[in-house]
Amino acid sequence: MDHRGNSAVSRDIAYHLHPYTNLKTHERDGSLIISRGKGVHVFDENGRGYIEAIAGLWCTALGFGEERLVEAATRAMRELPFYHSFHAKAPAVLADLSEKLIGLAPVPMSKVFFANSGSEANDTVVKLVWYYNNARGRPDKKKIISRIKAYHGVTVASASLTGLPNNHRDFDLPLPGILHTDCPHYYRFGEAGESEEDFASRCAANLEKMILDEGPETVAAFIAEPVMGGGGVIVPPATYFAKMQAVLKKYDVLMVADEVICGFGRTGNVWGCQTFGIEPDILVMAKALTSAYLPMSAVMITDNIYQGLVDESEKIGTFAHGFTYSGHPVPAAVALETLNIYEERDIIGHVRKVAPVFQDGLAQFADHPMVGEVRGIGLIGALELVKNKETREPFDPADGVGPYLMDRLVEHGMLSRVIGETMAFAPPLIITPDEIGEMFGLFARALGDTEAMARQRGLAVG
Repeated sequence: MDHRGNSAVSRDIAYHLHPYTNLKTHERDGSLIISRGKGVHVFDENGRGYIEAIAGLWCTALGFGEERLVEAATRAMRELPFYHSFHAKAPAVLADLSEKLIGLAPVPMSKVFFANSGSEANDTVVKLVWYYNNARGRPDKKKIISRIKAYHGVTVASASLTGLPNNHRDFDLPLPGILHTDCPHYYRFGEAGESEEDFASRCAANLEKMILDEGPETVAAFIAEPVMGGGGVIVPPATYFAKMQAVLKKYDVLMVADEVICGFGRTGNVWGCQTFGIEPDILVMAKALTSAYLPMSAVMITDNIYQGLVDESEKIGTFAHGFTYSGHPVPAAVALETLNIYEERDIIGHVRKVAPVFQDGLAQFADHPMVGEVRGIGLIGALELVKNKETREPFDPADGVGPYLMDRLVEHGMLSRVIGETMAFAPPLIITPDEIGEMFGLFARALGDTEAMARQRGLAVG
C-alpha cells in the first residue's frame, strides 16, 4: 500500500496514465496538474493560468467557477443524494429535466433515457435500435452505419461506431454489423473540379450503395455528429444532410444525431440539428448538458420508437436496460440549472454575437504557410496544418509537428487539442471578444514557434 498521501498518488496516476497519449510517460514534462478554474481560464498547481481553448473536452460551456451550479449540486445532495429510476420510480427533479429537454427538442420527441456519458448514451442507442427492430418483427435489420473519422465514444459498442483506426486497433473492434461510410471532409476528399454539393451527392450515393450492397432489410440506423469533433472538427459540405436523409428515408433507416459536442449552443443554435436541417429519430446529448460539472448524458427518442420499446417490453415482461446512476438526482439538478442559465443569460444569443469575432480570428491564419484549411461554425473551428499548401500534403506524424505545437501552446499559456495536425478550438460559450483575441494571440505565438521549428528541421513549409 502507498502511504505517501493522496496528492502523491494522484500525481503518479497523472504522470503514468495519459489517455490518447503515451502510457509510458513518467516525466513531469508535458504533464499538468490543474488545481482550479475561473471563467475561461484554468490554473496549475503552481498558480500559472491558461486559457482553455477547447472547454476542457468540448464540454465546460459555462466556464469554470459557476457558483449557481455548485449551489444546485449542494442543494440536491442535501435533499436527495441518490435515487434510482427503476421499477416506475424516479427523482422529482428528473421529471422536470425530462420535460425541459422534450420542450427543447428540434423535432417532436417522446421520452428521454438518462446515462452518465456520451459513450454510455451511444452504447444505449445501439441496444435501442436492435430492440426496436425486434419489436417491429425485423430481426435482420440491425446494421448501423457510421462514418470514417466519426467519434461516438469508447465503450465496446460506441467505440465500434467511432471511425478512428486507433480506437479500434488491438481492441478487436469494430463489432460485426457496424459499418463506416465516407468522411464528409470536402477539403480532403473532394475530387478535382467537384463542388461541395457534388461531393455531398457522391457521399449520399455511396451511402445508398452501401445500404443496397448490405441489403436494406439489414440496415437499421445511420449515426452522425452535426459537426464531427474528435475526427478533426469537420463541418459538413453544403446540402450534405439533406441528401443523406433522403437516402435514409428511402430505405427506412433511422437517423441518429450525436449532439454530444454540438448540443446546447455550440453551433449557434440549441442543436446542431437545427443548424444543418437534421430531423433525428434519436438524439444523443451529454457534455454541455451539465456544463460538465457532473457526469450526465441522455438519449431522446420519438414516439414511434418508444411505442416499439413498449410493445416488446410488454411481450418480455420488462425493459431490461438501465444503469444504477441513470438519472441521478444531483447531476439532474445541475443539468436543470444549466439549462436555466442558458435561457436567462441568452447564451445562444451571446454565441451568435461573438461567433463572427471567433470565425474572423480563425480566418486570419488562412494565409499562413502552414495552414491548409480554416473551417468552423459558431464557436467551434479548426485549422488544418499542412506541409504544402498547394498540394495539401500533410505533415508526417513522425515529423512531430502536432505534439510540438501542443507543447508550445502550454508554454505560452493556452490549453487545447491538436488532432493529428489539426488544431481544434471550442472555447467555453461564455468567452468574450477580448478573450477570443487573447486566445488567438497566444496561438499565433505558438504557431510561429512551430513554423520556426519546421523550417529549422528542413520540413517543407508553404
